[in-house]
Amino acid sequence: MYWVLIILILLHGIIHLFGFLKAFDIVEFENISKAVSKGFGVVWLLASVSFVTTAIMLILDSDNWWIVCLLAVIISQFLIISYWADTKFASVINIALLIPIFVTYSTQSFKTMIEDEIKSMYTRQSHSKFDSFSQDKFTALPPPVRNWLENSGAMSKGNIDNIYLEQEIKLKMNPEQKDWSVAKSEQYFTIYPPSFNWSIDLSMYGFLNLVGRDKFENGKGEMLIKLLSLIPVADAKNNSKIDQAALQRYLAEIVWFPTAALSNYIEWKSINETSAKATMNYKGTEGSGVFYFDESGDFVRFVADRFKDVEDKEPKKWTVIANKIESRNGIRIPTECEAKWELDTGDWTWLWLKINHIEYNLNIEMD
Repeated sequence: MYWVLIILILLHGIIHLFGFLKAFDIVEFENISKAVSKGFGVVWLLASVSFVTTAIMLILDSDNWWIVCLLAVIISQFLIISYWADTKFASVINIALLIPIFVTYSTQSFKTMIEDEIKSMYTRQSHSKFDSFSQDKFTALPPPVRNWLENSGAMSKGNIDNIYLEQEIKLKMNPEQKDWSVAKSEQYFTIYPPSFNWSIDLSMYGFLNLVGRDKFENGKGEMLIKLLSLIPVADAKNNSKIDQAALQRYLAEIVWFPTAALSNYIEWKSINETSAKATMNYKGTEGSGVFYFDESGDFVRFVADRFKDVEDKEPKKWTVIANKIESRNGIRIPTECEAKWELDTGDWTWLWLKINHIEYNLNIEMD
């Protein structure tokens, strides 16, 4: 599709060149029966150059190609209207070009929205307001949680204030889907206040594109999904079920930054030698889940009763399972995980992820 678009734009640009050649009597272009003045000839040349420039910008992978293309389409359509009897069918090409133009514009706007949200999130972050390594706080934790923190190596790394990670994702959008949809995602966290911003770019059926953003901020959750970055598929917010589900997701994902377990918004209750229940309460939103560890202290799984969507009357069992544990930046974390819902029709493993990159304590530059 990429090269088809480039070829279409190039051909469209070359066709416009004939209007210029006709105006200056260089070539007799019979497809335009009406006389073309030299002034209009210059406009035909401008349209041609704009389309060719657009094609070159696409080849060079310029983000701003759509701006030049939109200008070219406007000029072209002006000319088509001026010579309507002979050129009206060329409007179909201009209309077709508006689709990738607006998709690209929407994609860039979506990315800009996320960048602004992340900058705002990092602006509000503060350094950990607790001595995460005080003996009293550490001793008060249930034994399996202490074992996990010691085994992870995070205790020797100092306070973690924010996190950035890149994920390789496989998704099944519904229980009936047989093949995985492949995607890439980025996620940012802060610890004080607890927040995350997760974005995903998902290809479907080889030509459709879904972009999505989940976030948790100020105790509230939001989920936004758009087809082709343009058409809203889901926009969920201002709902207590979404808020709780986002908080529980944050809680589950502290396995990537273990010292967050010492945060004052998380309370722990021991269950047995290898499991403990965590309850998180922040700005009126509360959720809980059970962490399971092996005897050495590695994270095994997280289980919570969680709302899958706003239509659920009752929460469903949600499980995150660690398939692989590795040391990254000196901290043992799960680098491959899967997540599943326990439905009335059976278990639905809907997510598989791999951590390709993770960084701690980033310095995000603000405008």
